[in-house]
Amino acid sequence: MSRTSDWLDGYLHAWRTKAPDDVRAIFTDDAEYWFRPDDPDPVGGIDAIVEMWGEDEAAGPVADLEVLIENERLGIIKGHVDYPGHAFYWNLWEVHLAPDGRAERFVEWFMTPRATPEPDGGGVGAGD
Repeated sequence: MSRTSDWLDGYLHAWRTKAPDDVRAIFTDDAEYWFRPDDPDPVGGIDAIVEMWGEDEAAGPVADLEVLIENERLGIIKGHVDYPGHAFYWNLWEVHLAPDGRAERFVEWFMTPRATPEPDGGGVGAGD
């Protein structure tokens, strides 16, 4: 298994458990968690990440994620996360790895699906 795959397994485990020790196992003490590439205020430091991780979110997210590409210090993960009854996101994640395999910086690139035209010709672009 690759370093990024190991990290992703740890991330998914920590996401399910919300246990502070599980979160600490995947992020360095001075890690940064960026919710988007241009995040004006990324979460910085393990204590803040642990606190953020414990916040309520839509129940029961279902993730289908895989490592797309990696080298020794950077892993790129792609896939989607579905919050049933709430939201669906396509994801591309940057995981900047420390030598010990924990993330020094994590950046989410997420997208919502495009609206599809309705069968009667309505929807996106109708009447343009």
